[in-house]
Amino acid sequence: MQYTESYKKAWDDFVNYHPNSNLYHLSGWKNVIEKTYGHKTFYLMAINAANAIIGILPLAHLKHFVFGNNLVSIPYFDMSGILAIDEQTEKMLFSEAIKLGQKLKVDSIELRHSTPLSLLYKINQKDSTITYQCNTDEDLIIHELKDQKVRMVLQLPETSEMLMKSFNSKFRNKIKRPIRDGLKCKTGGIELLNDFYTVFTINMRDLGSPVHSKDFIKNVLKEFPDKAKIGIVYKDKRPIACILVIGFKKMLANPWASSLREFANLRANTLQYWTMLEFACDNGYTCFDFGRSSPDEGTYKFKEKWGATSTPLHWYYTSMDGGVVDTASSKKAKFDAAIKLWQKMPVVFTKMIGPFIRKNISL
Repeated sequence: MQYTESYKKAWDDFVNYHPNSNLYHLSGWKNVIEKTYGHKTFYLMAINAANAIIGILPLAHLKHFVFGNNLVSIPYFDMSGILAIDEQTEKMLFSEAIKLGQKLKVDSIELRHSTPLSLLYKINQKDSTITYQCNTDEDLIIHELKDQKVRMVLQLPETSEMLMKSFNSKFRNKIKRPIRDGLKCKTGGIELLNDFYTVFTINMRDLGSPVHSKDFIKNVLKEFPDKAKIGIVYKDKRPIACILVIGFKKMLANPWASSLREFANLRANTLQYWTMLEFACDNGYTCFDFGRSSPDEGTYKFKEKWGATSTPLHWYYTSMDGGVVDTASSKKAKFDAAIKLWQKMPVVFTKMIGPFIRKNISL
């Protein structure tokens, strides 16, 4: 059956109880996606005889003539996917997703998992792709891109003082240097949104990526007021770096962080991460999720310096017609020329047009 508001507490209780759940399983993301971008969402539930939830699968339908027609669990973030008490329930939810995909005539179904799906068995591995057969009645092939993206997580000590002492003297000096140079990091909530979005917009332009709507960030802050927190690094009164974190169970997750390239030598990004790590340690969090990275690239190495370790993300792509799967990453590669052009655009233009494009890009 599909989610209704009457199941909100039961849904989130199930997410908070399940050992393999993550932040993006929470029901609030349904509201964020629908309110901001108007995408139709399908939050599937498996219910037992006692009317208790035993499995969930949040899905969003992204349909665009350029970017494709797909069901994604869930777009814009690293993880979500099927969450169930056993393999049988997992199969049931996957079968319902297939039926929904057939009804909507989608090209593919994409499930983003932090742990492997148990209903799959490997039939082939070639180059960077693993091919699976699903252990259900549906005769479908599922593909997973091997070693493409990893999740970087730092296990935290009991106090920020202990964390600081765990770094070598050279790295401790890098953390303290921005403070000595007069930079300050202010933390708060929605009152810092304007400064956050100023930095975020410029950084996304410089990366060649259309920026999320300001309303998207605002709706995240409104949906999770007790969990979400913004950090802004200022040089004098100018915001030059920003970070947004969201707490879930004992983990503090970081979906977005940006800094201005012209101030890279001031290491504002180091200060913003330290501020949030300090907050995490001193507020009972036991780990910090730095988010998705590509192995051995610059952001991966930066996160590694903090002591973060990598675990693979399992992104599964099911082609509904049995053809070649057009993954989110392969779509991105098609737009290399557009990325270079976007980097040359005035910020005011990218800020205006970007959200209309970004809403249809699932990454």
